[in-house]
Amino acid sequence: GSYAGILQADPATMLEPSQHFENASTKRRIKNLLDASEYIKTLHMVEPRAVEERELLAVHDREYLASLVSLNETGGEPALATPIAKGGYDIAKLSVGGCLALLDAILAGEVRNGYALCRPPGHHAIADAAMGFCFLANGAIVARAAQERGLKQIAIVDWDVHHGNGAEAIFYDDPSVLTISLHQDNCFPPGSGEAHKRGEGQGEGYNINFPLPPGSGQGAYLYAFDKVILPTLRAYEPDLIMVASGFDAMAQDPLGRNMLYANIYAEMTAKLMAVADECCGGRLLMTHEGGYNPNATPFAALAVLETLTGVASGVADPFEPLTAGMGGQDLQPHQKALIDHIAEQNTLMG
Repeated sequence: GSYAGILQADPATMLEPSQHFENASTKRRIKNLLDASEYIKTLHMVEPRAVEERELLAVHDREYLASLVSLNETGGEPALATPIAKGGYDIAKLSVGGCLALLDAILAGEVRNGYALCRPPGHHAIADAAMGFCFLANGAIVARAAQERGLKQIAIVDWDVHHGNGAEAIFYDDPSVLTISLHQDNCFPPGSGEAHKRGEGQGEGYNINFPLPPGSGQGAYLYAFDKVILPTLRAYEPDLIMVASGFDAMAQDPLGRNMLYANIYAEMTAKLMAVADECCGGRLLMTHEGGYNPNATPFAALAVLETLTGVASGVADPFEPLTAGMGGQDLQPHQKALIDHIAEQNTLMG
């Protein structure tokens, strides 16, 4: 259909059509940058595989999957601003299949870590509903598949600017999957991702939310990592670390109001790699989520891949001189107070 950002164009409201924010361009431009820089030659490519129904049913309700089968024939909009075209369910399963193929490669020892450049994203999908451009919970499906293959404890770190509500909901009472989300406070979904939501039952304490204030930059993110996330991961000792990798916390993104740039994603990646080396043989799996500025996003993805491989591309982020100097990049007192409060409530660090 005809969209303007995240809304359907409508002559009655004078909303002129342009393009949906979740379109193929940003993902293609990541691949284009890898090709143009010849960095693609550095990477071990993994082909997606077919996903089995039992792998989907480990996370999603059968009735919900049946509704996606129906939409595959007709197209539609199962959730606000989340259109699916004819054949869209086939593509969503292929997206999951790429993530699962990467898991297979990691567990087989072909690679120590990897990045699944997949579309559609998955971190907003819940067991019985699509949401926020997501139809299947890619990361959650991979986590359950990893456990089926013998891994016991999985940690998911979500640095998308929007709350990782899907994994939170799916694993809220399950201590075998630690879910951590850094996101812009009350951005999307509305009323989701509060710091006091820490899991329930046996899962209490195993869900950690960082609802960062709009305008948070590198100081807030790196302080959250050093103060809470890294000590928590070390205490938890996961068998696999996963990242829901959204690049919409970049300063240029149209759907977020935080101020990251490519090198900060590289720093966060390096910190997680160090913990993965300590806890789980370096096993680190990233799934692509948001990131809607087609110009800036590819450089963040490249910086992450450079860090994962340990090989520099020689390509500099052209946006860093502008973004790194923005006011408020340093840790602010109100940001520190929030993160310190979350640390005080954390029962996993000891």
